[in-house]
Amino acid sequence: MGLPLGLLLMLQQPIIVDGHIDTPQRMLDMKADISGRLADGHIDVPRMREGGLTAAFFSIWVDARYGRGSAFRRALDLIGAVRALADTNGGVELATTAEEVRTAVGRGHIAALMGVEGGHAIENSLANIDSLYRLGVRYMTLTWNNGNDWAGSSTDPKRHGGLSAFGRQVVGRMNRLGMLVDVSHVSDSTFRDVLATTTRPVIASHSSCRALAHHPRNLSDEQLRAVARNGGVVGINFYPVFLDQHFRDQYEEMRRRLKPQSDSIRARHRGRPGESAFEVDNFVGQHAESLDVPTIDRLVDHIEHAVQVMGIDHVGLGSDFDGISVLPRPMKDATSLPELVRALEARGYSDGDVRKIVGENFLRLLTAGP
Repeated sequence: MGLPLGLLLMLQQPIIVDGHIDTPQRMLDMKADISGRLADGHIDVPRMREGGLTAAFFSIWVDARYGRGSAFRRALDLIGAVRALADTNGGVELATTAEEVRTAVGRGHIAALMGVEGGHAIENSLANIDSLYRLGVRYMTLTWNNGNDWAGSSTDPKRHGGLSAFGRQVVGRMNRLGMLVDVSHVSDSTFRDVLATTTRPVIASHSSCRALAHHPRNLSDEQLRAVARNGGVVGINFYPVFLDQHFRDQYEEMRRRLKPQSDSIRARHRGRPGESAFEVDNFVGQHAESLDVPTIDRLVDHIEHAVQVMGIDHVGLGSDFDGISVLPRPMKDATSLPELVRALEARGYSDGDVRKIVGENFLRLLTAGP
């Protein structure tokens, strides 16, 4: 008896796991039905299939404007939007483990995983971490661009320090549950405290390499080595601002020029942060096409640097699809992922190494129980 067609396809093609996509904000705030092909953005189910994106962590991003009394509710609403997608689309399955991802892919389906972005979402409650885990969340980014009462952010001068005593309790609770601690966005002090506290591998779901682009959101070689020693994985971010300093300088000057128009867009979408962020990115992205946007080779440079520093078992993909305004040329959306695979192969990576980078390394961390 032959193998089922879905299993044959799974064995022939690499499982691609994206560590971070920001699509839930569209699904909730804009009522975008990603079951069908959309005219804009980076992600929908048809384009995921076309690009071979078989599994992705849907980001439960809680904007900094949500505080005590509203942040946790916002997280629950975004989780509800992802769960509704899995409930209503027969080709999408909610997954929390590597086995569930492989089972979904074997059936020819897309696996939807979830990770919370922004630790303020728990509203300083360990019980809320438990609730998020029960609902299917399998990582939490300790901060976003804003720090919180217990962890500092890399881009928040008001809260730039490390973990508080409660922050160490948060890491301990996540370790016990089996929820991955995500150090993307955190300050260098918080990073050091997390690595000194955790008893389990950590991830950086969507961060690039500071040695190649000196952005505070990127990880230094020392930090990359620390994640590797810890057994963790870094998902390389696709955002050209994090990939190339020349582009970043051009882009930030352009953003300053476009600030009045961007502020006007935000005003029109006041109270709908997901829609506001998406529309601003659309607007800015159109203007960014006139800049010196780096190519996919620059993205591969960051992947290759991380592999050289960390080893092949510790590098993954964290695109930031639907949360960034521009992609490396000629990438357009999720359908461009085969171009990245080909670019890795052109650098001499074997089929086995490509499989690790594009998915297997993240799946390894979802294999071990709490």
